[in-house]
Amino acid sequence: MLSLTIREVSAALREGRISPTELCKKCLNRIKKMQHLNAYITVTEELALQQAGEAEARLLQGAPKGPLDGIPFAVKDNFCTENIKTTCASRMLKDYTPLYNATVVQKLFDQGAVLVGKANMDEFAMGAGSTDGAFGPVRNPWSYAASYREKTGAVPDSDWVVTGGSSGGSAAAVASLTSYLALGSDTGGSTRNPGALCGVVALKPTYGLLSRHGLIPLVNSMDVPGIMTRSVNDAAIVLDILQGQDIRDSTTTPAPSSLKGLNQHFDVKSICVGIPKEYHAPGLSQETLAQWSLVADMFERAGAQVKQVSLPHTQHSIVCYHVLCHAEVASNMARFDGLEYGHRSEVDSSTEAMYASSRHEGFNDVVRGRILSGNYFLLKRNYEHYFVKAQRVRRLIADDFERAFASGVDVLLTPTTLADAARFSDFTQEDNRTRSAQEDVFTQPVNMAGLPAISVPTALSNRGLPIGLQLIGSALQEKKLLCVAQWMEQRVGFPSISDCEEKDGHGAGTA
Repeated sequence: MLSLTIREVSAALREGRISPTELCKKCLNRIKKMQHLNAYITVTEELALQQAGEAEARLLQGAPKGPLDGIPFAVKDNFCTENIKTTCASRMLKDYTPLYNATVVQKLFDQGAVLVGKANMDEFAMGAGSTDGAFGPVRNPWSYAASYREKTGAVPDSDWVVTGGSSGGSAAAVASLTSYLALGSDTGGSTRNPGALCGVVALKPTYGLLSRHGLIPLVNSMDVPGIMTRSVNDAAIVLDILQGQDIRDSTTTPAPSSLKGLNQHFDVKSICVGIPKEYHAPGLSQETLAQWSLVADMFERAGAQVKQVSLPHTQHSIVCYHVLCHAEVASNMARFDGLEYGHRSEVDSSTEAMYASSRHEGFNDVVRGRILSGNYFLLKRNYEHYFVKAQRVRRLIADDFERAFASGVDVLLTPTTLADAARFSDFTQEDNRTRSAQEDVFTQPVNMAGLPAISVPTALSNRGLPIGLQLIGSALQEKKLLCVAQWMEQRVGFPSISDCEEKDGHGAGTA
């Protein structure tokens, strides 16, 4: 039951094959069994059982709220949840309890979805491995799958692999079958990166299509709530519920169309797939390159037009993103001063000393480093040279995408990550900035341009770990993007983690 899609489990609930309370208890038991993954910061057991009971009453009356009524979900711990701790995986907010729900969380509650917990992450969403949070690193569920253990001879407790980040807890929650969907945030690839490494579908919608109200900001001009599910159709169901204008977020835009019922018989012959030549990046693994070529050939054999396109400013994208991200981080982190909320130091010799100590104690090295460099870029003498120049390059990057789509291309097909998931011991050999620059190379240009993109798992590597590919669409063309992604998903035949699990120890039991 836990390995079903949202559509399948929703049908099971309506047909009475399982009750929302039974389903909720299965997920909560599974969370306890999967505790070693460290996917959750807070498990909301009491609330979940209460919400499941309410969903059960509605189903018994024959009046469900919608396709998500009674469906368990997880939320990244940088989305505000009323009366539930929201920590951003930081000591700074370890005791922060919001008085309201983020809009996207409230929309899920309004549909009867059941919150099982708040997912672990990199501190304040700064990272690409979910290894830098105050509550410890998240382990990739595939570390415990038979496919990985048999092919590598790995010992899970020492050779486990990372989830990617910064929404690693959300990806692990869906991949480990503890929830049917999870919300992440995506600023430079923070849902698509862990989605690819954990073998789940990860959707980053067009900037402004989903409300950011209640999402604790990292980079306001790029942040987008992301959706993680087991199938493309599930992502479409969730997006249809979450999209649309919000009076609390002035950057939102009206939903262009309903996404109910993706075309199951999509004619791929009518589309043109672009292959960006600049995405043959240094460090791209042979396996990922082979998958990329294989899927491009699959489109071509099915009658789609496949052509090479150029996005010439891609090479400047990482440096440009680095400047803009750090500048906005410096601005956003200024609110955490130890006065109104968040961690307050016991140092009280002066207000200035209290500020400094609170921020030093509350933030980790990664956050403090980004604040320092961001403030440097924003100094009066540097502003034009760094920040303004980066904004100009950002416009050129967006123009590259616009030209590609204007040339007749419907979607772009790229890798999501350079390779499959790295072992934690190898991943932590390099510093956070180097890792983020490497891991975000294929994903962050999309955030700079505000476009929709989706990562779909396509195969297992020689190590038995997931490889994902990314499809990029033009602004507000989610329906077309999801139809193409579903067509691809149906043909690659990616295995469910439940088919690859150990039937004892950590991987036991998915029924």
